[in-house]
Amino acid sequence: LRTLEHHRLAVRDGAGRITLGARLAALAAGVAHDLRAEALPELTSAANALGMTCFLALLDGDDIVTLTSVEPRHAVASVAQRPGSRHPFAVGAPGKAIAAAVPERRWPHPVDAPRTAEIALARDRGFATSHDEVIPGLRSVAVPLPLPSGQTAAVAVVYVSSARAHEEIAEQLTAAAQSIRRALGG
Repeated sequence: LRTLEHHRLAVRDGAGRITLGARLAALAAGVAHDLRAEALPELTSAANALGMTCFLALLDGDDIVTLTSVEPRHAVASVAQRPGSRHPFAVGAPGKAIAAAVPERRWPHPVDAPRTAEIALARDRGFATSHDEVIPGLRSVAVPLPLPSGQTAAVAVVYVSSARAHEEIAEQLTAAAQSIRRALGG
Protein backbone atom coordinates (compact mmCIF):
# COMPACT_ATOMS: atom_id res chain seq x y z
CA LEU A 1 0.00 0.00 0.00
CA ARG A 2 2.85 2.38 0.78
CA THR A 3 4.28 1.75 -2.69
CA LEU A 4 0.91 2.62 -4.25
CA GLU A 5 0.77 5.76 -2.11
CA HIS A 6 4.33 6.68 -3.07
CA HIS A 7 3.36 6.55 -6.75
CA ARG A 8 0.07 8.35 -5.99
CA LEU A 9 -1.98 5.43 -7.27
CA ALA A 10 -3.69 5.39 -3.87
CA VAL A 11 -4.15 8.29 -1.47
CA ARG A 12 -5.01 8.48 2.21
CA ASP A 13 -7.47 11.14 3.33
CA GLY A 14 -7.38 13.05 6.62
CA ALA A 15 -9.30 10.28 8.39
CA GLY A 16 -6.83 7.65 7.13
CA ARG A 17 -9.19 6.12 4.55
CA ILE A 18 -7.60 4.90 1.34
CA THR A 19 -9.01 5.96 -2.04
CA LEU A 20 -7.81 5.54 -5.59
CA GLY A 21 -5.40 8.22 -6.76
CA ALA A 22 -5.68 10.33 -9.90
CA ARG A 23 -2.61 8.70 -11.41
CA LEU A 24 -4.52 5.43 -11.58
CA ALA A 25 -6.80 6.97 -14.23
CA ALA A 26 -3.78 7.87 -16.36
CA LEU A 27 -2.42 4.35 -15.96
CA ALA A 28 -5.78 2.82 -16.90
CA ALA A 29 -6.01 4.99 -20.03
CA GLY A 30 -3.00 3.14 -21.43
CA VAL A 31 -4.53 -0.33 -21.00
CA ALA A 32 -5.21 -1.91 -24.39
CA HIS A 33 -5.05 1.57 -25.93
CA ASP A 34 -4.75 0.31 -29.53
CA LEU A 35 -7.65 -2.08 -29.09
CA ARG A 36 -9.85 0.58 -27.51
CA ALA A 37 -8.89 3.16 -30.15
CA GLU A 38 -9.68 0.82 -33.04
CA ALA A 39 -12.89 -0.45 -31.42
CA LEU A 40 -14.40 2.90 -30.50
CA PRO A 41 -15.64 3.94 -33.99
CA GLU A 42 -17.15 0.49 -34.59
CA LEU A 43 -18.78 0.38 -31.17
CA THR A 44 -20.20 3.88 -31.76
CA SER A 45 -21.59 2.89 -35.14
CA ALA A 46 -23.19 -0.29 -33.79
CA ALA A 47 -24.60 1.49 -30.71
CA ASN A 48 -26.21 4.17 -32.85
CA ALA A 49 -27.50 1.74 -35.49
CA LEU A 50 -29.06 -0.57 -32.90
CA GLY A 51 -30.04 2.05 -30.31
CA MET A 52 -28.31 -0.06 -27.65
CA THR A 53 -25.23 0.31 -25.48
CA CYS A 54 -22.37 -1.45 -27.25
CA PHE A 55 -19.25 -2.59 -25.43
CA LEU A 56 -16.02 -4.52 -25.67
CA ALA A 57 -15.28 -7.17 -23.06
CA LEU A 58 -12.19 -9.28 -22.33
CA LEU A 59 -11.32 -12.28 -20.20
CA ASP A 60 -9.32 -11.20 -17.14
CA GLY A 61 -8.46 -14.14 -14.90
CA ASP A 62 -11.77 -15.74 -13.90
CA ASP A 63 -13.84 -12.71 -14.90
CA ILE A 64 -15.12 -10.96 -17.97
CA VAL A 65 -14.30 -7.25 -17.74
CA THR A 66 -15.75 -4.40 -19.80
CA LEU A 67 -12.89 -2.54 -21.48
CA THR A 68 -14.88 0.25 -23.11
CA SER A 69 -18.50 1.04 -23.95
CA VAL A 70 -20.58 3.45 -26.00
CA GLU A 71 -24.16 4.48 -25.35
CA PRO A 72 -26.36 5.27 -28.37
CA ARG A 73 -26.55 8.93 -29.29
CA HIS A 74 -30.26 9.26 -30.04
CA ALA A 75 -31.90 6.64 -27.84
CA VAL A 76 -34.71 7.72 -25.53
CA ALA A 77 -33.11 5.60 -22.80
CA SER A 78 -30.05 3.39 -22.65
CA VAL A 79 -28.32 1.07 -20.24
CA ALA A 80 -24.92 2.14 -18.91
CA GLN A 81 -22.19 -0.49 -19.11
CA ARG A 82 -19.25 0.99 -17.25
CA PRO A 83 -15.65 0.19 -18.19
CA GLY A 84 -14.13 -1.95 -15.47
CA SER A 85 -17.39 -3.70 -14.61
CA ARG A 86 -16.88 -7.42 -14.12
CA HIS A 87 -18.87 -10.63 -14.10
CA PRO A 88 -17.89 -14.31 -13.90
CA PHE A 89 -16.51 -16.21 -16.87
CA ALA A 90 -19.11 -17.99 -19.06
CA VAL A 91 -21.95 -15.92 -17.57
CA GLY A 92 -23.79 -13.39 -19.73
CA ALA A 93 -23.54 -13.11 -23.49
CA PRO A 94 -19.95 -11.75 -23.60
CA GLY A 95 -18.72 -14.52 -21.29
CA LYS A 96 -20.41 -17.21 -23.35
CA ALA A 97 -19.18 -15.70 -26.64
CA ILE A 98 -15.59 -15.70 -25.36
CA ALA A 99 -15.95 -19.24 -23.99
CA ALA A 100 -17.35 -20.39 -27.35
CA ALA A 101 -14.30 -19.04 -29.18
CA VAL A 102 -11.61 -20.70 -27.07
CA PRO A 103 -10.91 -24.38 -26.45
CA GLU A 104 -12.43 -25.72 -23.23
CA ARG A 105 -8.94 -26.56 -21.93
CA ARG A 106 -8.23 -22.78 -21.84
CA TRP A 107 -11.29 -21.99 -19.72
CA PRO A 108 -10.23 -20.63 -16.32
CA HIS A 109 -12.48 -23.13 -14.50
CA PRO A 110 -14.97 -25.91 -15.27
CA VAL A 111 -18.46 -24.92 -16.35
CA ASP A 112 -21.65 -26.84 -15.49
CA ALA A 113 -23.43 -28.93 -18.14
CA PRO A 114 -26.35 -26.54 -18.88
CA ARG A 115 -23.99 -23.59 -19.39
CA THR A 116 -21.64 -25.76 -21.49
CA ALA A 117 -24.65 -26.54 -23.73
CA GLU A 118 -25.39 -22.79 -24.06
CA ILE A 119 -21.74 -22.19 -25.02
CA ALA A 120 -21.94 -24.97 -27.64
CA LEU A 121 -25.07 -23.34 -29.08
CA ALA A 122 -23.26 -19.98 -29.17
CA ARG A 123 -20.35 -21.63 -30.99
CA ASP A 124 -22.73 -23.10 -33.59
CA ARG A 125 -24.65 -19.83 -34.11
CA GLY A 126 -21.63 -17.53 -33.97
CA PHE A 127 -23.20 -15.41 -31.21
CA ALA A 128 -24.35 -15.72 -27.61
CA THR A 129 -27.38 -14.33 -25.82
CA SER A 130 -28.36 -13.79 -22.23
CA HIS A 131 -31.33 -12.55 -20.26
CA ASP A 132 -31.36 -11.85 -16.53
CA GLU A 133 -27.91 -13.45 -16.10
CA VAL A 134 -25.66 -10.58 -15.09
CA ILE A 135 -28.21 -7.88 -14.20
CA PRO A 136 -31.88 -8.76 -13.67
CA GLY A 137 -34.12 -7.45 -16.44
CA LEU A 138 -31.35 -6.90 -18.97
CA ARG A 139 -30.63 -8.75 -22.19
CA SER A 140 -27.39 -9.03 -24.08
CA VAL A 141 -26.11 -10.34 -27.40
CA ALA A 142 -22.39 -10.84 -28.05
CA VAL A 143 -20.05 -12.10 -30.75
CA PRO A 144 -16.47 -13.26 -30.24
CA LEU A 145 -13.58 -11.09 -31.38
CA PRO A 146 -10.35 -13.09 -31.78
CA LEU A 147 -7.45 -10.67 -31.34
CA PRO A 148 -4.06 -10.80 -33.09
CA SER A 149 -2.49 -11.32 -29.64
CA GLY A 150 -4.23 -14.68 -29.37
CA GLN A 151 -6.60 -13.37 -26.70
CA THR A 152 -10.34 -13.41 -27.39
CA ALA A 153 -12.63 -10.48 -26.68
CA ALA A 154 -16.34 -10.01 -27.29
CA VAL A 155 -18.31 -7.22 -28.92
CA ALA A 156 -21.67 -7.00 -27.17
CA VAL A 157 -24.79 -4.95 -26.62
CA VAL A 158 -26.88 -4.65 -23.49
CA TYR A 159 -30.52 -3.52 -23.53
CA VAL A 160 -33.86 -3.83 -21.77
CA SER A 161 -35.99 -5.01 -24.70
CA SER A 162 -36.03 -4.81 -28.47
CA ALA A 163 -38.18 -5.81 -31.41
CA ARG A 164 -34.99 -6.78 -33.25
CA ALA A 165 -34.21 -10.48 -33.59
CA HIS A 166 -31.04 -11.75 -31.93
CA GLU A 167 -29.73 -12.71 -35.38
CA GLU A 168 -30.12 -9.13 -36.65
CA ILE A 169 -28.27 -7.75 -33.64
CA ALA A 170 -25.55 -10.39 -34.01
CA GLU A 171 -25.12 -9.49 -37.69
CA GLN A 172 -24.41 -5.85 -36.78
CA LEU A 173 -21.99 -6.92 -34.01
CA THR A 174 -20.21 -9.37 -36.32
CA ALA A 175 -19.62 -6.60 -38.85
CA ALA A 176 -18.19 -4.42 -36.08
CA ALA A 177 -15.96 -7.23 -34.81
CA GLN A 178 -14.64 -7.91 -38.32
CA SER A 179 -13.83 -4.24 -38.82
CA ILE A 180 -12.00 -4.05 -35.48
CA ARG A 181 -10.01 -7.20 -36.30
CA ARG A 182 -9.01 -5.79 -39.73
CA ALA A 183 -7.98 -2.48 -38.13
CA LEU A 184 -5.77 -4.36 -35.67
CA GLY A 185 -4.09 -6.22 -38.54
CA GLY A 186 -5.78 -9.55 -37.85
